[in-house]
Amino acid sequence: MSKIVRVGVTFPPELLKMFDEVIREMGYQSRSKAIQDAVQAFVLEHKWLKEEKGQKAGVLMLLYDHEVRGLESALTHIQHHFSHVVCSTLHLHLTERDCLEAIAVRGEAKEIRKLAEKLASKRGVKLLKTMLVAL
Repeated sequence: MSKIVRVGVTFPPELLKMFDEVIREMGYQSRSKAIQDAVQAFVLEHKWLKEEKGQKAGVLMLLYDHEVRGLESALTHIQHHFSHVVCSTLHLHLTERDCLEAIAVRGEAKEIRKLAEKLASKRGVKLLKTMLVAL
């Protein structure tokens, strides 16, 4: 039997409420198991992306709060810095605060991964999903 480690995690109240609703609907018996599954999916996705090599094309889907000071400027700056892999961007206004960007990319997997990491690490970015195919 593997050793279990207890950790503390903080959540904004609204996120925790939404999380609890989703896991209840899915039939989870405990918050811990749902968090373990979510963390495992996160780790596997990023591990897969890290191991990708060669020429790729795809989409980075970015959900963010446009009211976070300086975020839109930072996201634009990052995309300009990676203009050698960014082909196009589609911007959608979802709510008063939330925007969704679909960033079409093409190039070396390593460069696309760097772009994704820079975007995802910005405060106000709620979600970044990566979909790549080999060329």
